Amino acid sequence: MIGGKDYVAFLGPYQLKVEEGFKEIEEQKIIARIWSHDYTVWKPDPEEITNRLGWLHSPKTMLEEVPRIRNFVNDVQKENYRNVLLMGMGGSSLAPEVYRSIFGVKEGYLDLAVLDSTDPGAVLDKKELAGKEKTLFLVSTKSGGTAETLSFMKYFYNFVAARDGLKNAGKSFLAITDPGSNLESIAKALGFREVFLNDPNIGGRYSALSFFGMVPAGLIGMELETLLENAGKVASSLEKSSKLGRKDMAAWLGVAMGKLASMGRDKLTLVISPSVSAFGAWLEQLIAESTGKEGKGILPVYGETLAPPSAYAKDRFFVYLRLDGDGAHDQGIRAIAEAGMPVVQIKILDPYELGSQIFIWEIATAIAGKVLGINPFDQPNVESSKALTRELIARFRKEGKLPEPEITFRSDNISVYTDTKTENLAQALSSFMNKANPGKGEALGRSYVAIQAYLKPSEENYSLLRKLRTKLQLAYRMATTLGFGPRFLHSMGQLYKGDAGHGLFIQITGDMPVDLPIPDEPGKEESSISFGVLKMAQALGDRQALIDRGRKVIRFHLETDTVAGLKKLIEAVG
Repeated sequence: MIGGKDYVAFLGPYQLKVEEGFKEIEEQKIIARIWSHDYTVWKPDPEEITNRLGWLHSPKTMLEEVPRIRNFVNDVQKENYRNVLLMGMGGSSLAPEVYRSIFGVKEGYLDLAVLDSTDPGAVLDKKELAGKEKTLFLVSTKSGGTAETLSFMKYFYNFVAARDGLKNAGKSFLAITDPGSNLESIAKALGFREVFLNDPNIGGRYSALSFFGMVPAGLIGMELETLLENAGKVASSLEKSSKLGRKDMAAWLGVAMGKLASMGRDKLTLVISPSVSAFGAWLEQLIAESTGKEGKGILPVYGETLAPPSAYAKDRFFVYLRLDGDGAHDQGIRAIAEAGMPVVQIKILDPYELGSQIFIWEIATAIAGKVLGINPFDQPNVESSKALTRELIARFRKEGKLPEPEITFRSDNISVYTDTKTENLAQALSSFMNKANPGKGEALGRSYVAIQAYLKPSEENYSLLRKLRTKLQLAYRMATTLGFGPRFLHSMGQLYKGDAGHGLFIQITGDMPVDLPIPDEPGKEESSISFGVLKMAQALGDRQALIDRGRKVIRFHLETDTVAGLKKLIEAVG
């Protein structure tokens, strides 16, 4: 056992390798070099490194912006706005969603909802919400060209224009984007009430402490200074330290992540106190997009059911984020540590210490990238799915329909698409799961299963998908992930296509009872595609992108009744 005041670690036979790695980080002065923006820490080429390190200074620079954010919040409060609908994907939406989940809404401030699903039913639900009380629409995208975000913006701009008139519609919109982006031009042309231009040297997944996170946090009434000051204490300590010690948890954690992954413990399983568990959604994207490339990767496992030690294979590394006074997972983690599995337990005194944790994990992930020999700031495989989606949409516009692959068989109103001939759902699932790599020797890696649900992200669907996930987890002793599409494309998509290729991908699509047109331009009625078409094109495009990368994929299309179909899939797990 080793540790410091904020963490304790039980690494067993891995401890020596981690300590050796930590010593190398110290001898090479990695922290000082990171602060000097030395791109050679990771690669000999500065591309997508030197222009991705602005997050190092976010705690300090954003403190200076707090008065501007507060003034904006005061203005919209005076105009009786009660809700804010954030339209964004991945790094633009995850941190705000986490803040809302953990901190709630302070009295007198705006409630926050996030739209990151192209499912028509999900869009309609948000439209109904926006129609009940005065709503502010926040359009959030770093690039300014994210297809989903701009589709949401055009739809809701037309919704507001129909209600308030074209001249007044822009007053209910604000944007967060990079300088010079397409969204900045659109926002100015449409008369958005405010545009926050973020530091362009900050990547999306490192943007939680920038305008992308702080503006929504201010709208729900969070104590921005407290969050940023906690992050700043960590940043200041690291920047000033001339010699690393055990107290530098961020550097040590990054070494542990990288070293254990290189020795086969590449399934970083997050166990988090219930009241702050939403933090795992942000960590999932940070770790997956940063480390899953060049045939390597650390799979963040978030939201899985905590099971007895016998349910886990030898590919796990557990990190337990424990809020002071909340011992909900103490017994389970103790059993796992006593069984000899590597565990790190991190103490969090109160929810606002998440400011510190955000910065700690950003540094740790950057250092894990150094240990693995990869660039933690790029995303070389993300474009493949987007390109295929664009091709499919172009075909739809030309032919009036999307191309569908050949159905292997149909059973119980479920169409199955797979490369193995089977006769029923149970056979199809077991045959697919038997393709798993058993990991003969820890360094070879072991398969994981990813459930990718292109369904409406409702509570009922999520509950059933979690049951399916847990059943697969326990039946096959395999790490599992679960995400709604296209949301997960912006958090886990890079890792799925860039890692060593051991993933098994279960794609679930379904019939859509309603559909909505996407305006070709804001303020105009003409539409060439719908949200339903966009969502299905994304599912088909991502499936093909995975296949093109040599990944194993099975697709289940649930016809007419999604709930009944999910229940049948759960029953089909052996």
